[in-house]
Amino acid sequence: MNSNPYRIYLTEDEIPRQWYNVRADMKEQHAPYLHPATHKPLVKEDLLPIFCDELCDQEMNTTDRYIDIPEEVRDFYRIFRPSPLIRAYKLEKALDTPAKIYYKFEGNNTSGSHKLNSAAAQVYYAKKQGLTSLTTETGAGQWGTALAMACAHFGMDLTVYMVKVSFEQKPFRKAVINTFGADIVPSPSDTTQVGRAILKAHPGTGGSLGCAISEAVEASINTPNCRYVLGSVLNQVLLHQSIIGLESKAAFEKIGEYPDTVIGCAGGGSNLGGLMAVFLQDTLNGTRKGTEFIAVEPASCPSLTRGRYAYDFCDTGHVTPLAPMYTLGSEFIPSANHAGGLRYHGMSPILSKLYHDGYMKAVAVEQSKVFEAATYFAKHETILPAPESAHAIRTAIDEAIKCRESGEAKTIFFGLTGTGYFDMNAYTSYLEGTMTDFIPTDEELQKGFDTLPTI
Repeated sequence: MNSNPYRIYLTEDEIPRQWYNVRADMKEQHAPYLHPATHKPLVKEDLLPIFCDELCDQEMNTTDRYIDIPEEVRDFYRIFRPSPLIRAYKLEKALDTPAKIYYKFEGNNTSGSHKLNSAAAQVYYAKKQGLTSLTTETGAGQWGTALAMACAHFGMDLTVYMVKVSFEQKPFRKAVINTFGADIVPSPSDTTQVGRAILKAHPGTGGSLGCAISEAVEASINTPNCRYVLGSVLNQVLLHQSIIGLESKAAFEKIGEYPDTVIGCAGGGSNLGGLMAVFLQDTLNGTRKGTEFIAVEPASCPSLTRGRYAYDFCDTGHVTPLAPMYTLGSEFIPSANHAGGLRYHGMSPILSKLYHDGYMKAVAVEQSKVFEAATYFAKHETILPAPESAHAIRTAIDEAIKCRESGEAKTIFFGLTGTGYFDMNAYTSYLEGTMTDFIPTDEELQKGFDTLPTI
């Protein structure tokens, strides 16, 4: 075997047989979810009308370190997993850095992203329970596409509420989602009570993930034999996405490497948590010291870097449980930047707790700098990255430049969550010089904070 391979693959038999639950190793758990009406700690029975039974158990599980991946899900994984760990030799050379740069590429499936890892699991559990349909939200469209693919595989009906501005920026997402048999609705819409209320309060709004979540939850509750599924934020989703980090760590072990710095883009937390969790395990258990974990978010939606650590609703319509998280306020509607998958007002409770306790740091970057990094990466590594992924690329490049200046030969590892072929309008805007950066003022953020519930 080449001692310095470009791509490090696991075999099909090495696809993990269990997901990793980082909550089992956390020194302190995040505070409990609260019921939206009573503000009392949530119990499993409160979640059952919204989520599948098995997923409710996974959401509440704080003790099982490893949870078996059903063989039907693992069999589906074989279509697109294991994904490669890639050494970015050309990027390293262009940057003239002593750092080694690796990335985990999750774009080798039609959804173009890591989202299929959790979609397969959630749809499998819904089918096993005997449900016949699902609803969901999607930002940039990767999650909606992934869920449509999984529903087609397992034979489930699906309705996707897509953030309206992304729906308009990425019209071909609709065609792909429809190809797999799912319906798609731009959100906020007049098809739900909460959608009509949001449109009345914010005429002409481009929507947000919080809006789309509200509509999808309402639709699921009012549809017989239906449940809602979510593509990020929740503990169950981070559990399923841990397969990214598990495969990555196994690949690093094959070449005798371990990352000094782990970088992931940060929206709701699915990729970030899945990428980092198994490496964080070593930090939490004290078996490895000095690993740096960096979350990268858009400057236009800076939930970690400028948000409040507080209880907040996960949706704009206030129909979901209250979660303890870093948030900009559930009624905060971010600007129409091109990283649709990162336009969420809050952050995963798990990652919020780990960040609050000092295990991670966070940076916020403007979208013009993100696309500068994306085009630079594409020229040297030949993969056109999604805008979300390019946030991690921006920071990986910055860290490699620091190594060049200091002479420190770190091993830098980041998650390339997916491809950017549905984002050509954004690339065109950047290349033509019409892209602008928006950074909310303190006064604008305060309007969101003013909507935080009093607990």
